[in-house]
Amino acid sequence: MLTDHDRHRYSRHLLLPEIGEEGQEKLKRASALIVGVGGLGSPAAMYLAAAGIGRLGLIDFDTVDESNLQRQILYGESVVGERKLDAAWKRLRDMNRDLRIETFNDRLTSRNARPLMEPYDLILDGTDNFATRYLVNDACVMLRKPNVYASIYRFEGQISVFDASRGPCYRCIYPDPPPPNLVPSCAEGGVLGVLPGIVGSLQAAEAIKLITGAGEPLIGRMLLFDALNTTFRTLRIPKNAACKVCGPDPEIRQLIDYEEYCSPVNNMEITAGELAERLGRGDQVVLLDVREPVEWNLGHLENARHIPMRQIPSEMDSLPRDTEIVVYCRSGSRSANVQHYLLNNGFTKVKNLAGGLIAWSREIDPSMKVR
Repeated sequence: MLTDHDRHRYSRHLLLPEIGEEGQEKLKRASALIVGVGGLGSPAAMYLAAAGIGRLGLIDFDTVDESNLQRQILYGESVVGERKLDAAWKRLRDMNRDLRIETFNDRLTSRNARPLMEPYDLILDGTDNFATRYLVNDACVMLRKPNVYASIYRFEGQISVFDASRGPCYRCIYPDPPPPNLVPSCAEGGVLGVLPGIVGSLQAAEAIKLITGAGEPLIGRMLLFDALNTTFRTLRIPKNAACKVCGPDPEIRQLIDYEEYCSPVNNMEITAGELAERLGRGDQVVLLDVREPVEWNLGHLENARHIPMRQIPSEMDSLPRDTEIVVYCRSGSRSANVQHYLLNNGFTKVKNLAGGLIAWSREIDPSMKVR
């Protein structure tokens, strides 16, 4: 039941006939798990906390980086370097002292997905990679829980509610993960800072509607937002009777880890420590930086050669084939794609810097600025 404090705090909700006291009581009893407390998870968590949800679970294993502050509004300069979950807990607790917050400093995998997700009423997908996105979808289908989905890239966002008991799931639209290298991440392609705020707030709105029963949730529909043109479009999504996970005769009955499938094939890595040792003793190595010019200008390895990833096909022949090449980028993802491309085009001595400049900055040179 609502207390007098609740009635005062949530008085604007109580004035809405679609929510009222009954809806606010449902929010107070409800629980939601947010997978990924980054650009999307930040506004979603904050608005659910402000709305009076009773219990909020957060899954993340990252630390706050200065480059996060452009869009991840849960964090400020004072918490750079802290675990995201610790900083998020303090901020959300300050927003709502009655909120029960549960944090899980772990990567979501096929082994822990079901036990982590099962205690919650609904799941919000704030992830930025296909491996976790498919894992969240499949676990939600198997657990019969709504999946409030969203994704962002550059100036565009999309949002839907996947509830296999009432409509399609994510695999009804996209049956399988895309091949490696097909879709760059936000770290590689960029994202407008306010975009995750808009889309993550819509996620929170959908979650509140699901909990209170107000309005019509985005089940069987996908909302597309274009920030450059300030347009919204809604697409109808039919349920796929032959869906591999939510169809009547599902092919997928167990959770799958797609990390290897969604990442480029790469068994020729070099760690930051190994590279520093080799450079220190004067080994002949060509350092190839494949980041964008704005990243290069912030800082790069000494004597490195700069060829942005998109220019590799046209400038590939300028690279030596008889000398070992170590390709690097911010995190090791783009450089792994370039490594794979070079190996497929006749190069034989190409290694990828594992963890990219993030690992180099963490393990070798803390003064290195990484965007």
